[in-house]
Amino acid sequence: MSAIPGEVDTDQQPPMTVPLRHFLVGLGLLVTGGATGVLDAVGALSGLSVLAHVHLLVAGWVCVTIMGAMTQFVPVWSNAPLHSRRLATAQLWLVTAGVGGMAATFATGTLPWVHAFGGLALLGFWTFAYNLGRTLLRARPWDVTERHFALALGFFVAVPAMGFALAMNYAVPFLAGSPVAPPRLAAAHVTLAVFGAVLTTVLGALYQLATMFTQTELHGVDRHLGRVEEVGYPVGVVALAAGRLLGSAPVARVGGLLVAVALLGFSAVLARRLVETQVAWTPMLSRYAVVAAAMAAWAVLAARVWFVDPLAPTARFGGGPPHLLVFGVVGFVVLGTLYHVVPFIVWVHRYSDLLGYEQVPMIDDLYDDRVAAADFACVLAGAVGLALADALGLSAAVTAGAGALATVGFALFAGNMLLVVREHSPHSLRGVLVTRLADDGAAAESPGEDVPAAEDAVR
Repeated sequence: MSAIPGEVDTDQQPPMTVPLRHFLVGLGLLVTGGATGVLDAVGALSGLSVLAHVHLLVAGWVCVTIMGAMTQFVPVWSNAPLHSRRLATAQLWLVTAGVGGMAATFATGTLPWVHAFGGLALLGFWTFAYNLGRTLLRARPWDVTERHFALALGFFVAVPAMGFALAMNYAVPFLAGSPVAPPRLAAAHVTLAVFGAVLTTVLGALYQLATMFTQTELHGVDRHLGRVEEVGYPVGVVALAAGRLLGSAPVARVGGLLVAVALLGFSAVLARRLVETQVAWTPMLSRYAVVAAAMAAWAVLAARVWFVDPLAPTARFGGGPPHLLVFGVVGFVVLGTLYHVVPFIVWVHRYSDLLGYEQVPMIDDLYDDRVAAADFACVLAGAVGLALADALGLSAAVTAGAGALATVGFALFAGNMLLVVREHSPHSLRGVLVTRLADDGAAAESPGEDVPAAEDAVR
């Protein structure tokens, strides 16, 4: 069975339908976002289709998955009950409607409607930040993962507000003539979204996951690099965003270099955990290996580019091709993590109570290994193709082909996860996706009633 630490207390987790619903909706946004990118590459979409593609993948798939994962694991890791299960359900549908609506308006060019859907997304992300913030406040003292999550929640408050201001500016150009020009606000918005909300969450989670699922501990140089990252990274993100907002290259340069150095150091920490792993190699660890390599390569390229001109539009995502960061780092972290998280949640609710009474499958038996290998190959090949197309200026046909290959990999991954839920979950797919707010709230009155004891879940 995959490594599960004995200190994980599943008694505090929400009903399985809450995180799984986020993951399933996120998978739908992933496949839709991938298809949108392919259609954009062949010129089949009008309007600001690139923005539709980016929002579906980052604000949609990645952020919705983060919301589900934090809703599941903050109560478990922090041993604090989730503040509100009703809010955890509401946040998903608000963000999904908002992001989906924004993507549609970008793709069709109906920009005056962007602010309406942006308002829904804003309300959803703020609901999430409030709900998880109240949950984290019950945990003391915070460990390194909880400190990163608290910072990430702050970014999840700031980023949607900036995005809503940009969306409103399409309908009512109130930023015209103001000290904050829309291009500068957009640059700061992207910076805080990718490097603040998303990557801060990723780093915090990996401190926990990379040690948990390799059954190793941070030691020696790991701890020194961790201290550098924990201070330098958030300072760097804020400085980089502030420099871009104010048009100050020196401030942005210092911030960018801090971000690059912190991530380079963290890539070494992650690589050391993988080298020292005490468990058999899994799809999760295979994808984390890609993350370690991509993060190191991206950090070196970003440091060089940001030192020269951190304000250039082409340097917004750092050095080299943007897909190196978006797919190589963020994408493979999410894919790798879900290859354990989804089967683990299903296994705990379906099989843990049966241990000792009848034969039960292991967590890694719930998904198909062959499909996992196939989706890994497709996504990796597609990501490499997209990165090379960006770096070498290859034709749109190459970009479309690589994007199509990655989308096939996403579809295979989504199918593998859907089969886990369909074949092993005590709830049907419809039962996971469709519920009433009252149902989720009622479950809060009897927490742990449908959840096995922690000691059973980790045997």
